[in-house]
Amino acid sequence: MPRTGTACQLTRILGYNECYHMLHTFQNVQDFDMWMEALAAKYDGKGKFGRAEFDKLLGHCMAVTDAPCSLFAPELIDAYPEAKVILVERDVEAWYKSFSIIMGNTFVPVARVVAFLDPLWTGRRATFFRDWMEKQFGVLETARQVREVARDTYRAHYAEIRRITEKERLLEYELGSGWEPLCKFLGKPVPDVAFPRVNEAAALRERILLGRRKGIRRAIQNAAGGLFICVVVVAFG
Repeated sequence: MPRTGTACQLTRILGYNECYHMLHTFQNVQDFDMWMEALAAKYDGKGKFGRAEFDKLLGHCMAVTDAPCSLFAPELIDAYPEAKVILVERDVEAWYKSFSIIMGNTFVPVARVVAFLDPLWTGRRATFFRDWMEKQFGVLETARQVREVARDTYRAHYAEIRRITEKERLLEYELGSGWEPLCKFLGKPVPDVAFPRVNEAAALRERILLGRRKGIRRAIQNAAGGLFICVVVVAFG
């Protein structure tokens, strides 16, 4: 599930140089076009989304973590049988508090207006996140509806990963366990550096707020441009 802590800094220290994370989508918003195709294949049976398609999105990466990848964990586990799976389980309430950052921003009323006026950037993100909420959580309209099912969805997701992953490929990692279980599982020497502690929730919140401000500026510019076109058409039509 999304919001289960940082992994990209950790994987870089262990020599996995590229790690795909939700924050990457803020830099490469076009990725959402392919993630939407993946959603359609997974939930609506439209088209195919297997290893060849994932390679186009993730082929440059040595590790993946967080949403959108976590939503497709079963498909990724099947597509890359050579990959190892690390299941980082948190206390449900701690996870929910962090996940609420995404959920709350998805259902903010102004987000729909900005998405409509800024379709190429904010609109792409908003469309994916709303479709994701609808398909995985079975709800669409309000954050309250997501809250009612979020914890059960979290537990079901983890149960599915345990069920479909071979034991030799799976490490259930407990936060606070340090380097040793990870390095043993991955066959890596224990690094001579402190285990990273990154406030990822704060980083995501900051990135979301920055993205919202940029989206609002683009929306205002687009709206002003549309008004100018209307005025020109009226004046000269």
